[in-house]
Amino acid sequence: MIKPIYLFGAPVLRETAKPADLKDKEGLATLVQDLKDTLVKADGCGLAAPQIGVSLRVVIVDGDVVSDSYPYLKDFRRTLINPEIVEESEEQVTYSEGCLSIPGIYCDIQRPKKITVRYHDENLEEVTEEFDNFASRMIQHEMSHLDGDLFTDHAAPIRKKMLSSKLQNISKGKVHPHYNSKLR
Repeated sequence: MIKPIYLFGAPVLRETAKPADLKDKEGLATLVQDLKDTLVKADGCGLAAPQIGVSLRVVIVDGDVVSDSYPYLKDFRRTLINPEIVEESEEQVTYSEGCLSIPGIYCDIQRPKKITVRYHDENLEEVTEEFDNFASRMIQHEMSHLDGDLFTDHAAPIRKKMLSSKLQNISKGKVHPHYNSKLR
């Protein structure tokens, strides 16, 4: 089911999400399907459960949306339940990031180039997998949501200052994304 995406200013986006209960197979299957349906409708490359108002540690990424720019992400899709980064590279890379919860705002953010993540997939199997380049970026961005962290929190101080009025406008509902959204 397509859910509204919570926008900057919604308290759920600043909460630390709780671990998902792996015994709740039906509930997790419904949540994962809701995330997928919502992501497709919003035409994004990743979505975390808090962005649809569910404070659980579940994220999905879909590289197909960006495969024109990053061909290696064609057919790259992951569901990560209770993910945890177990290793990250010292090498950092900078990419311009955006977010469905912060429509219309983009800025360069530095993150580790490679990460190794332990998670449960949508079949509830435990997986440990290494990601690099933009796949790593998508996953790190979505995992940040699980800790109440938004990409703009990582922007350079001067950039944060420049974005503050735009962020305030989003939190006041002065934005109209092409997808169903919600403030509270």
